[in-house]
Amino acid sequence: MNSGQAALQAARAQEREIVTFLRELIAIPAESGQEQARCQRVKAEYERLGFADVRFDALGSVVARVGSGPLVVMMDGHIDCVGIGDPAAWPFDPFAGKVESGRVYGRGAVDELPAIACMAYGARIAQERGWLEGVTLLLVASVLEEACDGLPLYHLIQEEGVRPDVVVLGEPTDLAVFRGHRGRMSVEIRTRGVSAHGAHCERGVNAVYKLAPIVSDIEALAPHLASDPFLGKGSITVAWIDCTSPSFNAVPDSARLVLDRRLTRGETPATALAQLEALPHLGDAEIRVLHWEGTAWTGKATQQEQIFPTWVLEEEHPVVQGVANAAAAVLGRRPAISRWTFSTNGVATMGRLGIPTVGFAPGKEELSHSTNEWVAIEDLLQATAVYALIPSALKATGGVVAAVSHGRRGTSGRPQG
Repeated sequence: MNSGQAALQAARAQEREIVTFLRELIAIPAESGQEQARCQRVKAEYERLGFADVRFDALGSVVARVGSGPLVVMMDGHIDCVGIGDPAAWPFDPFAGKVESGRVYGRGAVDELPAIACMAYGARIAQERGWLEGVTLLLVASVLEEACDGLPLYHLIQEEGVRPDVVVLGEPTDLAVFRGHRGRMSVEIRTRGVSAHGAHCERGVNAVYKLAPIVSDIEALAPHLASDPFLGKGSITVAWIDCTSPSFNAVPDSARLVLDRRLTRGETPATALAQLEALPHLGDAEIRVLHWEGTAWTGKATQQEQIFPTWVLEEEHPVVQGVANAAAAVLGRRPAISRWTFSTNGVATMGRLGIPTVGFAPGKEELSHSTNEWVAIEDLLQATAVYALIPSALKATGGVVAAVSHGRRGTSGRPQG
């Protein structure tokens, strides 16, 4: 029996525990900043599984250590989920963790509670089988990702000094290996007007009317944005519009729109802002990058500018190949190597800090945030087995060890802009 078969056999022996843990996580609502109960449940599971140094960081993310080797591998799954919207829109109870036809259903059943459960049991298998020689495995169940992707890992690494050599993200990849995604930024454009009574509207300057042609300019800009063969095309969309006015019987004195701008390789925040500044009807409108401000469940206040860098790890990078080797050993085939369409905590680890980062997880990205989130139990077991093999597969990949030994991240381990 080879290592892939052994890992999968061990995962199958723990199917009941893995599924039960996932269902219990789904049963605890945990939107960003409200994750305390779910974090406590994860901490209890890490402790039950015998992991070391189990703790909450200052933001409330759950951190545990398994092994004590020089190669430090971080596996991260974010613990917060988006809300459920209209409960009547769901064909099942989003918090019941329904099991049917070999699938687990519910909010977070894709994005991304399966990774937390599978990473934990994969670490247990690796520890029991002696597959962590020379490796320190850090498990992180991170908070606040849905509110401000990247922030929890940036805090853990930069503020608390937990520095990994490699990061494996648990955002859904459908058992493929993902190696990057487009960046993004949230930008506000605000127009100013002069209020007047609606009966004397000609005496005012309507801020909404000043905003309207800017919306058309943005729509016209979209087809001309840059494209990349791997990451795809940059995009821009008006995500929000509002205004201020003394009443429904008055001319609005200010109006604003918020843009969701996705940055492909070759685009930068500076070039994206320059494009907005050149809009034909911008006039005296004000442009600014938004800041996110929030409070963690621990009570700690935190904030970040809403610029999330584009990042790509080249396909030949030893981290990509090491994780692909682990997946191949379990799946019996080479996994697809691709990228996410949405954004992840990799904007911090790879995009801002240059730490080689990849993604591997069960679940289909397109089911995220939907009212039909589900994950196949068989995929949970295969992912658990792959996570068990990733540490030793990375250690066996000479390029990873060499990069760590020489205190560098590798020539491809850099953000793309």
